[in-house]
Amino acid sequence: TSLFNWLFARHHSGKFILRIEDTDFARSSDEMSKGILEGLEWLGLDWDEGPFSQSERIDVYKKKAEELVEKGHAYYCFCLPEEIQKRKHEASSKGEYWEYDRRCLRLTDEEKERFAEEGRPQAIRFLVPEGEIKYRDLVHGSISVENQNIEDFVLLRGDGLPTYHLSVVVDDIEQEITHVIRGDDHITNTPKQVLLYRAFNAPLPEFAHLALILGPDKKKLSKRHGVTSVLQFREEGYFPEAMLNFLAQMSWSPGEDERIYSTEEMIQGFSLEKVSKGSPVFDLAKLEWLNGQWISQMKAEDLAPYVTEELKREKLWTDELANERKNWFLKLIDLLKERSRKIKDFGVRAGPFLSDDFSYDPVGVEKRLKDERLGKLLPALREDFSKMDDFSAEKIEKVLRQRAEKEGVKAALFIHALRMLVVGTPVSPGIFDVLELIGKEKTIERMDRLDSILRRQL
Repeated sequence: TSLFNWLFARHHSGKFILRIEDTDFARSSDEMSKGILEGLEWLGLDWDEGPFSQSERIDVYKKKAEELVEKGHAYYCFCLPEEIQKRKHEASSKGEYWEYDRRCLRLTDEEKERFAEEGRPQAIRFLVPEGEIKYRDLVHGSISVENQNIEDFVLLRGDGLPTYHLSVVVDDIEQEITHVIRGDDHITNTPKQVLLYRAFNAPLPEFAHLALILGPDKKKLSKRHGVTSVLQFREEGYFPEAMLNFLAQMSWSPGEDERIYSTEEMIQGFSLEKVSKGSPVFDLAKLEWLNGQWISQMKAEDLAPYVTEELKREKLWTDELANERKNWFLKLIDLLKERSRKIKDFGVRAGPFLSDDFSYDPVGVEKRLKDERLGKLLPALREDFSKMDDFSAEKIEKVLRQRAEKEGVKAALFIHALRMLVVGTPVSPGIFDVLELIGKEKTIERMDRLDSILRRQL
């Protein structure tokens, strides 16, 4: 929702106002707020005003609630939570639905004074008028609700803290909010808030409720799906540009092509009319594909700082990669980026290029190295390689294909075997580019491991 609010504001040359709704102290924390701000900054979603913390405006909300009491739009409620729960339980046991019965609206002045003297918590409830609420949602269209289906809801709790309904409406009015774009789990809250706007005699903003993102099990995305915050994806090696495209394209897209769009393209093409009403499913494979697309477009020089940090985490980094082997390092990045979906992939796939200590895929060994012909043919190819002065990809391919033709075998026999011997996996970037980067000496050295690898598999 933050992304769509931001895109909408930028498209219309408006203001993106950041508000921290933290009046529920049991569910809010400074750490949580800090994480939200850091996540927005990482995504590049800059704000024009704020952040405004609602927890610093408790007195303002209390004053506004009391103002509604004075105008006859609200009343004090002395009912204790346990009393309300008891009434709900009694109704439920009879198979009946219970909603607040306006008991405190009918209290006499003497009863109110007695409750106050007893020290009972004093909440404030909105007095829902008769009639019907009608408003237009920019995504869902016209919505209407009979007021009789809305109970007198709490504005100010007994502990003096405001509810979500009161605080957001008061802030919307004071900050002159014109558009409220949020998740469609708030659709049921909107009629109550429309009543509050009217009670305050304030203009109604436009509402747009977006479908919630679902997990693979088609339930609301949550921590149980392994997603804790947007910063988690930063730590796993995703880029903000890919994340923005992923989030946008789940419910909306600036074009028909499945590709990475620039922020400017998204801003220019954004329209709430094109937002889907259906709930999108969080597709991690799609996010990885988009991130891979972004990585493949990046220059090696721009990727280098990220890859450097990843290699340090994997204990593969040496300072010579930033000095005398810098050009080689950039070539390595260019070679690996085409098949890399995340920065973490570089740490895994760079291993055989930076260390002789790597594992061999057992399935690949079984399939690619147990051909009996290799025992005779590889030494011949090894000899060819040892005589080469120019160990470039082009020359390597020429020599290998000549040897294959001479021996009457397909070049693929050598290619698959070399891939397993040199990098330990049945899949890699182009093998001739790989061999050039690893170099003649190490290529030959690893070709000599065939017997020991096969013995290890016995």
